[in-house]
Amino acid sequence: MNDFISQDERRIREDRERKKADVRARLEAQASSKTKKKGFMTPERKKKLRLLLRRKAAEELKRQQEAKANERKRIISERIGSKKNFDSMSEEELKSVCRSMHDRLKSLESEKWDMETNASRKELEIHQLSTQVSDMRGKFFKPPLKRVPKYQAKIERMLLNARKEIGFTVTLRSVKKDQFKVEEPKDKQDQAPEWSWKKGQQQQGSQQQEVQLSEEEEVLSAEEADEY
Repeated sequence: MNDFISQDERRIREDRERKKADVRARLEAQASSKTKKKGFMTPERKKKLRLLLRRKAAEELKRQQEAKANERKRIISERIGSKKNFDSMSEEELKSVCRSMHDRLKSLESEKWDMETNASRKELEIHQLSTQVSDMRGKFFKPPLKRVPKYQAKIERMLLNARKEIGFTVTLRSVKKDQFKVEEPKDKQDQAPEWSWKKGQQQQGSQQQEVQLSEEEEVLSAEEADEY
C-alpha cells in the first residue's frame, strides 16, 4: 500500500517537473523569437529596400512625365487640329483653311488682349492696396526705441547733480575780461592813485632824483670855487 502511494506521488512530481520544463522551454522560445524580430532589418535588407524605393520613385516620375506629354499633345491637337496634307488640296480648300486659321488667330489675339488688360488692372489694384496698407501702417507706426546703457545714464545724472550742488556759478555764462574794458589815455595809465604802492614808488624815485641833482649842483659849485 505504501509502495503504491509512493509511486503515485513520484508520478505526480514527475508530471509537475515535466510541465515546468515545458513552460520554461516555451518562455525561452518566445524570448528568443522577440530578440530575432528586433534584428529583422539588417544592413543588406536596408540597402535592398532603398534600391526598391528609388526604383519605384523613378517609375512614378516617368509615368507623370508621360502623362504630361500626352496631355500636351491632346491640347495641341484640339487647338491646332490634325495635320493636313496641303499638297493634295484644291484652291478653295486652301482658302477655307486660311480663313479658319485667320479667325482662330483673331480670337486668340482678342483673348490675349483681354487677359493682359485684366492682369494690368489687377496689378494696379494690388499696388494701390499695398500703398494704402503702408500708409495705414505709417500712421500707427511705433518708432524704434534706442537702447541706452544704464550705467551711462546714471553717470550723466550724477554729473548733473554734482554740478547743481557746486553752486550757481556753473550755470552762468563765461564772459571775457577784455570785452567790457574801457581804454584810458596813456598819461593817465602811467599815473597811479595815491593809495597804491605804485604811487609811493613814484614819489620815492622823484625824491632820489632831486637829491642827486642837488648833490651834482653842489659838486659843480665847489669845482668852480676851486678854479677861482
